[in-house]
Amino acid sequence: MVLFQISVGRLITIYIANGIIFAVFIFLASKILKQGKKRLNIYFSLFYISVAIGIFFNFIYAPLTDPDLIIKLNFITNYFIVFGLIFLTVFIILYLKSEEVFTTGKQLAFIIIYGVLLFFMILIPDGVEISADTGWAPHWSWFLFIYVILLISIMSAVPSLFYSLKIYKKFEDERLKKKWKLFILGICELFAVLYGTFLTHALNIAIVRTIWSIVALILSLSGAYFIYDGVARKFKTT
Repeated sequence: MVLFQISVGRLITIYIANGIIFAVFIFLASKILKQGKKRLNIYFSLFYISVAIGIFFNFIYAPLTDPDLIIKLNFITNYFIVFGLIFLTVFIILYLKSEEVFTTGKQLAFIIIYGVLLFFMILIPDGVEISADTGWAPHWSWFLFIYVILLISIMSAVPSLFYSLKIYKKFEDERLKKKWKLFILGICELFAVLYGTFLTHALNIAIVRTIWSIVALILSLSGAYFIYDGVARKFKTT
């Protein structure tokens, strides 16, 4: 296993910006689980945990120079980060609908289908290139970019925003509506982070990656907090 001297830009992007996000997501997940082990809490915490796992694998492969190993670890990184979105989507749907309507079977089927479709991204020929030519940063093909963006949009972003707006319309209390507006804003920020990050992978321009990492850090932290603050405090320990 060969290591290389990581650049300042990648150091900022991976170990500082992502390191802060990792710590915050783990902290919020622990806060949620301390409030109880109800199904809503578990799904909500799994969203943060899955993203944190993906970021952790990014820490591992960042200084490596074995292209085959890096590509495998990069896939795991992307898989867990994007897979975390489905837990947030299931949480929102379950928040609106009862378990009698959105049954355990439907929840698991939704999660499994998403997971399988997400796994297919590793089967896309020449989907990711990581080498000295790319500065050891992932360079996505436009086909992979479009596939992942469509998958996220159809199975997570659109349903999450659609059901979030339905929940918002059901609230009569202005305080709750204000909180839920922040929740929706947080969702939009986190989806923007993913779309923007994957776009930088497709563009593969070093300065764009570095600048976006700073923007993504701000959006990720504010988005994660808005989502948490919008609903987590409503959960009571059982």
